[in-house]
Amino acid sequence: MLNTLAHIGSKSLTSIQMVGQSGFFLLRVLLRKPDLKRLWPSLLTQLYYIGVLSCLIIIVSGLFIGGVVGLQGYNTLEKFGAGSQLGQLLALSIVRELGPVISALLFAGRAGSALTAEIGLMKATEQIDSMDMMGVDPMGRVIYPRFLAGIISLPVLSLIFSAVAIYGGYFIGVDWLGVDAGSFWSNMQSAVHFEKDVLSGIIKSVVFAFIVIWISVYQGYSCEPTAEGISRATTRTVVYSSLAVLGFDFLLTAMMIGGW
Repeated sequence: MLNTLAHIGSKSLTSIQMVGQSGFFLLRVLLRKPDLKRLWPSLLTQLYYIGVLSCLIIIVSGLFIGGVVGLQGYNTLEKFGAGSQLGQLLALSIVRELGPVISALLFAGRAGSALTAEIGLMKATEQIDSMDMMGVDPMGRVIYPRFLAGIISLPVLSLIFSAVAIYGGYFIGVDWLGVDAGSFWSNMQSAVHFEKDVLSGIIKSVVFAFIVIWISVYQGYSCEPTAEGISRATTRTVVYSSLAVLGFDFLLTAMMIGGW
């Protein structure tokens, strides 16, 4: 019994220590004066690797998810004689929830894990230590451009996902199931409001981007410089990011809709 309590206490202290270290790490990233002349080329490179190369999985996933939501939504609405409301259902569900959440989960699995592995490999091959020895700040050269690129990329990817998913649902609902195109778009336009719906989805995607990129770069920077350590850090990135996205999605939804 005592050994069990000691084990639980040790794990709890380790978790609290990790949270504190990640907080200090975040402060080191945020409280710095960037060198724009050196930052800009590195930022463009990271925007390409983090954002542009993630477009394919975002577009393909958005197309299929929009089609599935359109098909399932139409079958449900048709039971109540409300098949013409498919555009409203599709837009609200994707813009408010599915777009930001699924984009963040895909981003964590594709870009977040890659960032963790890349930074962890740099640490394992002593590239980060070499920068310290040469007087180059690794936080500014390695971490900050990737952190900033992730915060910029995910909201844009979320908007792309939402647009593609809506068109995927349109193809299923209008071209396949026979919903009137005019009622599809008119009901969508009358139901979706920028401040209440679109802006809330953008806010969610920005928060998710901050969380996912923070976890990704921290796990890579603090991992054990071994192959096994990098593997565990990459796994933690995907797991922690997914749980954090789902948890914060509930909190943000409760604050935006539930009146908290």
